Amino acid sequence: MITTNGIYSFRGADISNILNFERDFPGTKIIKLEQNYRSTKNILGAANEVIKNNSKSYDKSLWTENEEGKLPYVHQADNEYDEASFIVQEIEKLKREEYYKYSDFAILYRMNTQSRSIEDILRRENISYQIVGGLKFYERKEVKDIIAYLRLIHNTADNLSLERVINEPKRGIGKTSLEKATVIAADNRNFDV
Repeated sequence: MITTNGIYSFRGADISNILNFERDFPGTKIIKLEQNYRSTKNILGAANEVIKNNSKSYDKSLWTENEEGKLPYVHQADNEYDEASFIVQEIEKLKREEYYKYSDFAILYRMNTQSRSIEDILRRENISYQIVGGLKFYERKEVKDIIAYLRLIHNTADNLSLERVINEPKRGIGKTSLEKATVIAADNRNFDV
């Protein structure tokens, strides 16, 4: 089922803003940017087939002067790790068979939550990568906070982890109280508990 709201409706996007633009702003001239300079004809043919199924859209047809290109195909993954493994397998296949370099590839995903499985598989396969426009999964604040809590559970003397989460969530522990607690903890390390 294809929705008319589009993939960004969860962010508050509303397709009617585009569809009603001419009505809302009389005298507007619409210039359609239909020529594509990067994709092949087969990719644009697939895109046009998807677009024509939209119940509410501008009439447009994407085209290119580029070559026909390979036919697109769909891989239905069992889960996010199967999907990530497939992506890496395809990258490795193209490197091996068509002599691409890792720097020739970009992996696009729709939601930041999708990055974790992709990053995990790239790390497992020892493939270096760079996240553009966001943070790597393990560099996100909430992930670092949870890891700090787990480290504290494992090692109650881990002061760096304690400092990270002492006020996560906010507890109103100020700098002075934290300094006093640090001194007391340091003094008590000399005694057996």
